[in-house]
Amino acid sequence: MSIFGSIWEKITGHAKAETPATGTTGTTAAPQGDRPASAPGTAKGAAPGATPAAMQVVDVSAVLDGLARENPQKLDWRHSIVDLMKLLSLDSSQTARRTLAQELHYTGDAGDSAAMNIWLHRQVMVKLAENGGKVPEDLRQ
Repeated sequence: MSIFGSIWEKITGHAKAETPATGTTGTTAAPQGDRPASAPGTAKGAAPGATPAAMQVVDVSAVLDGLARENPQKLDWRHSIVDLMKLLSLDSSQTARRTLAQELHYTGDAGDSAAMNIWLHRQVMVKLAENGGKVPEDLRQ
């Protein structure tokens, strides 16, 4: 599975887990099961064969804020791709981030990790929104 696919699955998995217990995750469409994450280059980042009406809508902020409250570390997922990946228990190493950058078609200098990380964070937020995630506008700019 792609790194972005892992990010999407972790977020939607937590949203599904919270739905029966609390009913407050922001999931507004019927769950689509374990639908594969989008492949880069698909229309609007949607999963192959998915239609906009069939997309699962997940409140990304609510899920990640909930995970952050439960995490003993102070992780700033709203500004840091490293913290976002740590919050989701994913490999946040430079190698993993470079792989994610390749998946998302980063054209900048991969040696400039600060610029790449800023781009990655924004791009991941955009892709989450394209796949049915409810992401605040300020995180997609």
